[in-house]
Amino acid sequence: MKQIRAAESRGHADHGWLQSHHSFSFADYYDPEHMGVSILRVINDDHIAPSGGFPTHPHRDMEIVTYLMEGALEHRDSMGNGSLIRPGDIQRMSAGSGIRHSEFNPSDSKPTRLLQIWLMPNRQGITPGYAQQHFPLQQRRGRLQLLVSPDGRDGSLSAQQDGLLYGTLLEQDQTLSHDLEPGRTAYIHLARGQAEINGESLNEGDAITLTDEAQIGMRGIDQAEILLFDLP
Repeated sequence: MKQIRAAESRGHADHGWLQSHHSFSFADYYDPEHMGVSILRVINDDHIAPSGGFPTHPHRDMEIVTYLMEGALEHRDSMGNGSLIRPGDIQRMSAGSGIRHSEFNPSDSKPTRLLQIWLMPNRQGITPGYAQQHFPLQQRRGRLQLLVSPDGRDGSLSAQQDGLLYGTLLEQDQTLSHDLEPGRTAYIHLARGQAEINGESLNEGDAITLTDEAQIGMRGIDQAEILLFDLP
């Protein structure tokens, strides 16, 4: 079964310094038909103006993944971490029993764009954790790179959840496939460009959920940057 989530149908929040598009219900945007897929609870496409950012705020019992697309993001948290996240970097926070953090665009002239992803954890109340890793875009061209997993396999970041997050970049007519085990669900988000997924054409910001399909076929149409979630 296929279900397409068109980019223009997403929720939108305008905070001046932040333009955010919500694939699933989030904050003041509520749509009972789009509450998440499996353990995937949030995908926010955030555009942060120069010098803008999120002041210190709390989280708990959530695996939070930041996928940086443009610009830079300065991170500070209650565990003492301070870092700068740039395109190609993946950040994972395990909020666990509770964490506070802030995120800012350190540039006074360039915007920042990122995908903020929340995954439901497989254990509650764990000790909070933090990790950050660079995955060169060049290494993702024409191949599926595992970015996040439960166990850190194949050089990925580990997270306290049961999904697999892959990333790839496909040029025109480049193809890839991914086998989906019985009982698993795939959610594919097109971060940029155009691609064809199991015969369906997707544009930037579109997504598709695939269930009861043994294989996912991907073909690049125009500079496609793809995130593939293999979910329980």
